Amino acid sequence: INTNLALLRAVRKANSDAFTIFKPHPDVEAGLRPGHIQTGDSDGLADRVVASVNPINLLSQIDGVWTMTSLLGSEALLRGKTVVTYGAPFYAGWGLTRDLGTPPNRRLARPDIMELIHATLIEYPRYFDPKARLSCPVLSCPVLSCPVEVVIDLLQDQTVYGQSRSNRALSKLQGLFASFTFLWR
Repeated sequence: INTNLALLRAVRKANSDAFTIFKPHPDVEAGLRPGHIQTGDSDGLADRVVASVNPINLLSQIDGVWTMTSLLGSEALLRGKTVVTYGAPFYAGWGLTRDLGTPPNRRLARPDIMELIHATLIEYPRYFDPKARLSCPVLSCPVLSCPVEVVIDLLQDQTVYGQSRSNRALSKLQGLFASFTFLWR
């Protein structure tokens, strides 16, 4: 399963009686990556297609998420929802999801959801403070990094990131590179 249409077909086949909502990936909606499903192609597969909707608002109304690699799966796990994956997102293969794809064999640990979130958002990543344009040293890592607490403050202060041509160009470039991850994974 590596296309949105194939994903929809698999979800419908496995859940023939379920009310199925399809939410296209925001990058697909914005035209930053392939995956658009033509009007009519989802007929009989999705009971409702929702676009330009914050998917977090849908999580309280659903039983589970079926995905290839979407971050929505991690959000669903945080909310105690069932998550089925066809790809290998960072949260697959740890015993928290039903994996129909092939997560890396090296994922042998069995963390609970809070341990996984700690590892993926706090322990592993290195952050940069775009407001101060500085990195902060982390004792456990020779690479300079900004503490996660600073990142949280920056995210709460939404005035840091304004819309600009350079941000839009960077977003398009990231979308382009995201479409070719198969080259380096």
